[in-house]
Amino acid sequence: MKKLIITIIVLGVIAGSVGAYYRYRGTGEQVKVSSLPVTRGEVIESVGATGTLQAVTTVQVGSQVSGNIKALYADYNSIVKKGQIVAILDPSLIETQIEQAKANLVKSEAELDRLRVSLEDARTKLKRSESLAARQLLAPQELEAAQLSVRTIEVQIKSQEASVTQAKASLSQSTVNLQHTVIEAPIDGIVISRSVDVGQTVAASMNAPTLFTIAADLTKMQVNANVDESDVGRIRPGQVVKFRVDAYPLDEFTGSVAQVRLNPTTTQNVVTYATVIDVPNNDLKLKPGMTANVTIEIAKRTDVIRVPNAALRFRPTADTFAALNQPVPPELQRGPGGGRGNGAGFAGGAPQGQGAQSQGGRAGQPANTGPAVAGPESGRSQPAAATPVPQAEATRAQPLSAGAGRQEGPPPQAEGRGAGMGPRGGFGGGQDLTPEERQRRFQERLASMSPEERAQFEARMRERGLDPSNPGRGAFGPGGRPGGQDAAEPRGPAAAADSRRGPVGSGLPGVGTPRAGGAVSALNQAGAQTIDQLFGPLPTTETTGRVWLNANNQLKSVRLRLGITDGTYTELLSGELAVGQEVVTGVTTPAQAAAAATRSPLMPGGPGGRGGGRPGGGR
Repeated sequence: MKKLIITIIVLGVIAGSVGAYYRYRGTGEQVKVSSLPVTRGEVIESVGATGTLQAVTTVQVGSQVSGNIKALYADYNSIVKKGQIVAILDPSLIETQIEQAKANLVKSEAELDRLRVSLEDARTKLKRSESLAARQLLAPQELEAAQLSVRTIEVQIKSQEASVTQAKASLSQSTVNLQHTVIEAPIDGIVISRSVDVGQTVAASMNAPTLFTIAADLTKMQVNANVDESDVGRIRPGQVVKFRVDAYPLDEFTGSVAQVRLNPTTTQNVVTYATVIDVPNNDLKLKPGMTANVTIEIAKRTDVIRVPNAALRFRPTADTFAALNQPVPPELQRGPGGGRGNGAGFAGGAPQGQGAQSQGGRAGQPANTGPAVAGPESGRSQPAAATPVPQAEATRAQPLSAGAGRQEGPPPQAEGRGAGMGPRGGFGGGQDLTPEERQRRFQERLASMSPEERAQFEARMRERGLDPSNPGRGAFGPGGRPGGQDAAEPRGPAAAADSRRGPVGSGLPGVGTPRAGGAVSALNQAGAQTIDQLFGPLPTTETTGRVWLNANNQLKSVRLRLGITDGTYTELLSGELAVGQEVVTGVTTPAQAAAAATRSPLMPGGPGGRGGGRPGGGR
């Protein structure tokens, strides 16, 4: 009994120790910060598609006459020259038709000769009748009969001459058909298809049957790729293309875009456009009909500093900063409105309750509290606090304001969205101004400035990536989007027209870039022969984003100017980061780690979950 009690006590102590271990084992876990280095290398923006290889020129060799195949002088993969005999049809039937046509011709010519003799006899009788009638020795009826006989024979001769011509044409046609029994190659090339055998009957009554298919010069081929309608706007002739085929999975072939055809193809509600790609095939590895997995290079940058896209997608949350014992940075704190701005201006340093009037916002709506934070792929933006505007900067901007409290925009160090130049980022005035009216008003206000104010204003515009001579809609937020676009409100026809324009370097025609209509007109005057010549080069891609650095287990944000992206890395245009510097891609808190350990990996939102704590980013 005593041993049993001791055993129970020991088992209880062990069970309690194990339970305490599992209960309190997570208390010592630390926050895990995942990061990736900034590297130097190559960034290629590309478009993927699939296509089929085909010869540049393919000719189907047929037969214009019917008959049996007497002989074949070409087979699959035969190399033929222009004029070389590739097949012969049995000519016996056509030779018989020629003999018949010759007999009909002789018969028609003999009948013509007989009519000509009859005409001479009729004319002699007519002269005799005319002589007798002149001496009144012949009745008038007999004279008229002689004249009618001459005219009748003349008409018969004309008809018989036509019959002779018809017989000659029939003989000529039979002779041509006899020549067509010998099938010759129309071009130099390689036979890729043979559709007949010796002894087979060819019937050419309705259409010309195909005997051979000859491809010309397989050292030059084409890929007919189907490019999706969402990507075809970035395709231009001359772009470099790389592709692979299943027959040679380790080889990469290179070509160039030759043509983008306008005829669309719709398959299961998916619209694609045929893009012709010229491909050299000097070693004859590529065969017609092969499926090519095509990658079209839209833009390429070599030996540039590149940032991992996982770092650009990383979004820390309030829980992340709490786990790191770090206050939320000011650039992530929202203003009193607690929502996205309407592009009305910046409220980084505005007193509470004055954002709608003093900062260029609309009445009844809180102004935005900071810049748009957007990665190159996320397509989403999050407001952040902006640096307050110094009073001197606001004073210098007053000549551009169109209403009370509207400002030209924040100084270069401020990162507010919309820039406050009017209700939608334009240079003051109403919401339905045309681009021409907005440009005119801008020029008038610019002329009213002093030289010092104008120089300061132009400098600030250039720092924001805007053209002082063509402001368009005004300033754009750091995310490369027009101020107020997030509000998604209809604002009249002028706003709809402006929405088709984008910021400089955004990948869309916009401020500081030539209009497409002007380019088309110039090329039309230059005598463009194809539609491909009417498209100008693609604009330079430039966006902004934010990454986070880990300094002694404390997150620090860095604003970046970004270029093209290949889906994994993005080109860095500014110099805020150095090669080898680590950027944060995810933060895992102890609570998230414990939740991930107990969550089934088969359930949605499995280990890692959503949010900024997920390694590799979040939404």
